Amino acid sequence: MSQPLPDYTADLALLREAALAAGKLALAEREAGLKIDSKPGGSPVTHADLAVDGLLKQRLLGARPDYGWLSEETEDNAERLSKRRIFVVDPIDGTVAYMKNKPWWCVPIAVVEDGRPVAAVIHAPMLNETFCATLGGGATLNDRPISAADTDDLDDASVLADARMIDSPLWSEPWPPMRFEKRNAIAYRMALVAAGAFDAAIAIGPKWDWDICAGALIAQEAGAVVSDHHGRPWRFNQADPRQNSLICAAPALHPLIVRRTTSIALPPR
Repeated sequence: MSQPLPDYTADLALLREAALAAGKLALAEREAGLKIDSKPGGSPVTHADLAVDGLLKQRLLGARPDYGWLSEETEDNAERLSKRRIFVVDPIDGTVAYMKNKPWWCVPIAVVEDGRPVAAVIHAPMLNETFCATLGGGATLNDRPISAADTDDLDDASVLADARMIDSPLWSEPWPPMRFEKRNAIAYRMALVAAGAFDAAIAIGPKWDWDICAGALIAQEAGAVVSDHHGRPWRFNQADPRQNSLICAAPALHPLIVRRTTSIALPPR
């Protein structure tokens, strides 16, 4: 007889409270006026990203001092690798949308235990949307259960991806006509697939754990399938905190997508 899953509701409550506080701080910081810098590589970072990171670190590690920490805005170190449980955080996912006062940004937070997410929250403050999940406990949007779409045909599927990528001549098998849209935050794209608002999200190329960890659990608990573009499952809290790529899709569509994307080589690691 299989053992019952541990109860992750206390961790989920902690994540949710922290995410809501982080969203309020991010909104207040933008209202007060943003200071914007560039990271190495050119991507933008605001003083609000750093302020939210500090708030989350204080709240989460203050409540769980034995957990490890991985965040986009905190310098990584190997200490987390010795921890059974870690927080995985992106203080503001979708910084460009946040800077432009567009709603497509969010605060994704997850608890990873033994390499897999077990509690997760994605909070989109401007949309008043809070997605939550625990391992084995299902997924919700604003406390209501959600489920992935039952779409079983790529023809006319709604996909969060760059249409130019799909139009590339690289594919060994052509794609049928699909409807494409964009959302800045990767985590929010995965949440939308989880809620059945879109049929799939596709992104070829390495993705940081803090962008996708919370979304992975929420999508999977809603019945979607998540993997890299070769269909390989993800494992978190590794020395290199990246996954090869992102395929997040309704269960019937996932194999149809992977069948095409496996023609693209895995990135060198």
